[in-house]
Amino acid sequence: MIVFSNTITPRLQYISDFIGKEISGKAFQLSDDIEVFRNYNGPKINYSHERVSHEEFFLKAHTLLFEKNIQQQDIHCFDTEGSRAFFKTEGDFPFDVFAAAFYLLSRYEEYLPHRKDIYGRFAHENSLAFRENFLHLPVINTWLNRLKEKLKEKYSTFSFQQSTFNFIPTYDIDIAYSYRFKGFLRNAGGMLKSMITWQWSAAAERWKVLYGKKPDPYDAYVWMDKLHEQYQLKPYYFFHAGRRTGRYDKNIPPFHDAMVKLIRHHYYRYPIGLHPSWQSGDNPDLLKEEILALEKITGGKINSSRQHYIRFTLPHTFRTLIESGIQFDFSMGYGSINGFRASVASPFYWYDLEHEVITGLQLFPFCFMEANSFYEQKFSAQQALGELQHYYQEIQSVNGLMITIWHNNFLGTAGQLAGWKEIYEQFIRETRN
Repeated sequence: MIVFSNTITPRLQYISDFIGKEISGKAFQLSDDIEVFRNYNGPKINYSHERVSHEEFFLKAHTLLFEKNIQQQDIHCFDTEGSRAFFKTEGDFPFDVFAAAFYLLSRYEEYLPHRKDIYGRFAHENSLAFRENFLHLPVINTWLNRLKEKLKEKYSTFSFQQSTFNFIPTYDIDIAYSYRFKGFLRNAGGMLKSMITWQWSAAAERWKVLYGKKPDPYDAYVWMDKLHEQYQLKPYYFFHAGRRTGRYDKNIPPFHDAMVKLIRHHYYRYPIGLHPSWQSGDNPDLLKEEILALEKITGGKINSSRQHYIRFTLPHTFRTLIESGIQFDFSMGYGSINGFRASVASPFYWYDLEHEVITGLQLFPFCFMEANSFYEQKFSAQQALGELQHYYQEIQSVNGLMITIWHNNFLGTAGQLAGWKEIYEQFIRETRN
């Protein structure tokens, strides 16, 4: 399929590549030669300001993809065929789907002045998707499915790609064990804190675990392996490998014998990536150290990551990941609410909006993290199950990719998290049968 535009820009190239691959399995061919476009006999999209021929599919262009700066956009959302959209234009489609999808995928709004949350992250309340109540929907996938149907009506003989639903469970291992392997000083401090605050049950539990009378409440790894085997799941694990502890970095050191054993156990069974420490977000050298630590432990190349606390700032964090050899990142989502941060349930490449370049960093967006449900949204386990089921249904309806995040502590035996392991298994059982 060929796409005509008077001007071909990196923004247009980027989004036409993405949309082309989503719709037909390969990037659209771009041309700024009007005669080549007129004489083309196959399906063709005219992305400009006026019609060129009767055989074309006319998509009247907004200015966004032809601009060279980052500025506040005048956006007015409206309803069309049951979903929200913006950049309304004339033509054979009710809005400029190229520009709207680019705005959301590039995270354009995150480059504009905005309020940050308590962790210094882009606050989800700033987002268009939250304000216009479509954060819980993969609207880009919905738009492209409708575009595909419109194109099918006009070009019935063209071969369109039939996408399929896929589910990838992922896990962040940032506190591998609650009590074990943390050393005398950390356990003594924890025991003293429990006693001072009259948390006698916690103190007793720590004592029993350390003396082998009870399993560590965060040790859910055997159960997780059995779940994956039973339901033929192909999970992805991200390990915190920071050597320094801190307010947000509480794992045991990566070269502790127990941690080495745990990482290798998973590396030989599943794909794994780095869960960069909080401190590495302020020190790129630490990020490289942590990647090298995981590579030394596994003996393999580490090229995937997900940010601890979903802490990233555009464009700086992603540039640092690229410079450190990361090729796949799984951080595209919020650490404060569940939903679709980029409004999509498909992998996509990161576009560096400041430099106006298409990068080789592929982003895999997640829609659900149990910590968001529990800590931020204050959901019960049953409410979280309903949330999971909602995302499953929405993503399945558009044949997208569903990525969830769980932590080992939610799948263990910690008393305050009772019921969460059970609803996760229920969700897996219901969706895999």
